[in-house]
Amino acid sequence: MGSKTEKADLPGSQSDDKVDVEQLDRTAVPPTTLQSFGHLDEKKILRKMDMRLIPMLALLYLLSFLDRGNIGNAKIEGLQEDLDITDDQYNWCLTAFFFTYAAFEVPSNLMLKKVRPSVWLPAIMVAWGIVMTLMGIVHNYAGLLSARIFLGVTEAGLFPGVAYYLTNWYKREEIQLRQAMFFSAASVAGAFSGLLAFAIGKMDQVGGLHGWQWIFILEGIATVIVAAIAFFALFDFPETAGFLTEEERAFVIYRLKYQGQNHNQNGTQIAQADEFRWKYVKDAFLDWQIWVNIFVYWGVVCPLYGISLFLPTIIRHLGYESSQAQLMTVPIYITAAVLAVVAAYFSDRVGKRSPFIVGFLLVMAAGFSMCIATDPKEHPRVVYAGVFVAACAIYPAFPGVIAWLSNNLSGSLKRSVGMAVQIGVGNLGGAMASNFYRARDAPRYMLGHGLELGFIGAGLLASLILVLGYTAENKKRARRIEEGALDSYTPQELSERGDKALTYRYVL
Repeated sequence: MGSKTEKADLPGSQSDDKVDVEQLDRTAVPPTTLQSFGHLDEKKILRKMDMRLIPMLALLYLLSFLDRGNIGNAKIEGLQEDLDITDDQYNWCLTAFFFTYAAFEVPSNLMLKKVRPSVWLPAIMVAWGIVMTLMGIVHNYAGLLSARIFLGVTEAGLFPGVAYYLTNWYKREEIQLRQAMFFSAASVAGAFSGLLAFAIGKMDQVGGLHGWQWIFILEGIATVIVAAIAFFALFDFPETAGFLTEEERAFVIYRLKYQGQNHNQNGTQIAQADEFRWKYVKDAFLDWQIWVNIFVYWGVVCPLYGISLFLPTIIRHLGYESSQAQLMTVPIYITAAVLAVVAAYFSDRVGKRSPFIVGFLLVMAAGFSMCIATDPKEHPRVVYAGVFVAACAIYPAFPGVIAWLSNNLSGSLKRSVGMAVQIGVGNLGGAMASNFYRARDAPRYMLGHGLELGFIGAGLLASLILVLGYTAENKKRARRIEEGALDSYTPQELSERGDKALTYRYVL
């Protein structure tokens, strides 16, 4: 785990405390070919990376998702009654989180380019752990609302930061499996949250505090403790990874540097641009595919937050006690976590994203249709099956949407900003979903389930637009290369154009 010492001992490297991320120049890799690394065991290197990176990242995200969603568990343990807040005020506490969460994601990813991940990610984690702990001592609506606003600020950087961070280690045909292993922590968090809430709820009146207060306090303290460990356990980038040999580091950098581009006509390889230019930031904000992809993202994230924030409440209104409702969320989340990893494995194997995303959107639609068409008083098990089916499609679809866009953004900075825009604006879907399931609509929640179906439909339409757009552009570029248009560009110009280069091919 002692990554700091390992990295400081690298031959010719700076001490880890002085590494300037902006000076990690991937263009400094000596000219070579992939065949020159043929004696290396690529699968062994990937396993080493997986073992050193994924477990800690998954733990960080588990705590992140646990801390933003545990308000749903606290609600059915008496939070709303004890704070004397109305249903609308409670929904505003959910909604406010997403405004600041969305606003701070792009700035956070830009900071990640300036500050090492092993410093930035644990630092923001300490901040939100403190906010979460203090949420356990609020006494009124204003206090809870303020805490949720600051929780959004402090949590904003983790998910887009880690999603981008992984693209600095894995090729685009490998990334969804790793995104899924990391993101499956969200579904495990859902299961873990139910179990924890069930257990912590028994601490009601311990120390003069309510059970819901202990949920916030204990989970916040756990976050701060893990953050302290993460300062020493996280690695930065392949250039300074002490668990890889010097040759393995060069190999990892090389295969990332030339991914997604075909050779030009005289055999020169086209590298991805990695330097910081404000032009690349502007390009990200103006790229059509990012904004269309956001609608796909909403088609998944609105149901995701609808489930994570309201699942215990939905199940409780099927006629179960609070403790039963907490426990009945567990099998849903565990199954969803397993399916997310399995689906990602096959998506990476076939090198396609859209067929899996579209398929899961259709399954989600079927699940919510079961809920909306069924009277929960007469057939509660059918409604439970409906949310089960929907959740088991939501969690596998989400890493696919993230991977799809990251696969189609070239250039380190543009990918960093583009993914932050996607996740930042996309997470405004959480603000919307926070108000889908109103207390007065219980137990059938026709409006909530209906709105989820509407966003799923928008996601399907946006997916179709992306597939048609990518297919047409790939064919256009191939045709222009056949006509000799490539002769007008130097390798440097093609590198600077990133995913707009004639040699770049979009992933479908």
